Amino acid sequence: MPASVPRSWHVPSTFVVVASLLFAGVAAAQGTYYPPPGTWEKRSPAQVGLTQAGVDSAVKLAIAAEPTSPRDLLANHLTSFGQEPHGEAVGPFRTRGTAAGLIIRRGYVVAEWGDPDRPDNTFSVTKSFVSTTVGLAYDRKMIRDLKDPVRLYVPPVLALKGAPSAAAPLAPVPASVMGPPSAAGAPPTKGVAYDAFELLEPFASEHNAKITWDHMLRQTSDWQGTLWGKPDWADRPRGDLEQWKVRPRNEPGTVYTYNDVRVNALALASLMVWRRPLPQVLRESVMDPIGASNTWRWYGYDNSWVVLDGQLVQSMSGGAHWGGGMIINARDMARFGYLTLRKGKWGDRQLLSEEWIRMATTPGVNTGYGFMNYFLNTGRRALPSAPEQAFYHLGAGNNIIYVDPVNDLVIVTRWIANTRALDRMIQQLLGGN
Repeated sequence: MPASVPRSWHVPSTFVVVASLLFAGVAAAQGTYYPPPGTWEKRSPAQVGLTQAGVDSAVKLAIAAEPTSPRDLLANHLTSFGQEPHGEAVGPFRTRGTAAGLIIRRGYVVAEWGDPDRPDNTFSVTKSFVSTTVGLAYDRKMIRDLKDPVRLYVPPVLALKGAPSAAAPLAPVPASVMGPPSAAGAPPTKGVAYDAFELLEPFASEHNAKITWDHMLRQTSDWQGTLWGKPDWADRPRGDLEQWKVRPRNEPGTVYTYNDVRVNALALASLMVWRRPLPQVLRESVMDPIGASNTWRWYGYDNSWVVLDGQLVQSMSGGAHWGGGMIINARDMARFGYLTLRKGKWGDRQLLSEEWIRMATTPGVNTGYGFMNYFLNTGRRALPSAPEQAFYHLGAGNNIIYVDPVNDLVIVTRWIANTRALDRMIQQLLGGN
């Protein structure tokens, strides 16, 4: 010990080590825990203010509520949305796993079931990742104002044509007039040498030119057109089909309609802003920083390829209505949900602005919906057992990321029958707390 240090200040080195560890533990308890990549600390229910009985009951409910629909997701599609006009699958489906999920309380895992490491189709939860790429662009001022018309940001798009529909083949033209057939093997269109590409102008029509980013994000655009072979009217058509095709269009911003063709149009618009594949944007700006695994994949459709800066790039499936979209595991879904719980912050980094999360969770014309795909609990109508401030990311199947800022709670439940089953889970978890 140096002579300049008073003897009364000297403490044994072992005490210093123990005190340091205790101090670190207190500091961690007082701060917010963010799980590092590859691991997520577990706590007992009692350590985070829950009861073991409540947690066990919630998990049993989730497992018992697995839907009886086919686990072969392509087969399931063919008996559901595949029955709609133009319902053919154009993106990948896989055979799903059993019911799975996690419960995260105060940042710590308190329960998990099934195989939370298995990547599966997540369907419309993909919409939340689409809107996230728009949020990242907004935060970087690449989109100046969400009230701007989308047309100001989307130039004509050169798209690779898919194979012509068997229901509407191209008219044959004599080879002596037209030359060689198209790259797809179909007879070429008159006046075009190969007919392999088409120019898309998704926001050029009189109606679509008025559509803003906010309209697209809130699903109030009533965007009109056909994208990747899917007409907007073919998604969940209502009433008489022929009348539905020619119905008058609603003024953008006035009527909410859940429609995946329009979500795909938003994904294409985001791609045009970023001029980079959206999975790369998401990985670098969100998924890697939050410590997600390397097993998630985001797919588009077989025919959703565009020419971007001299390269073929796949435009992403926004809602996975016809296949594709995010194929991801429950742990990575939980990390994304935890990011939205923490208002876009992860550790010392603000990955998404608090402003964006606030707007995403603010209701629009549909008071139970914010930006896609933030379902809100306004008036506690959707989830009576949850606080009004709770929200959830929802995909068919059902795939749900429940986020509860009041109770510092995230629940991922995959392959559960409906939101009523989720509400019963919440009731069991919070009923005695």
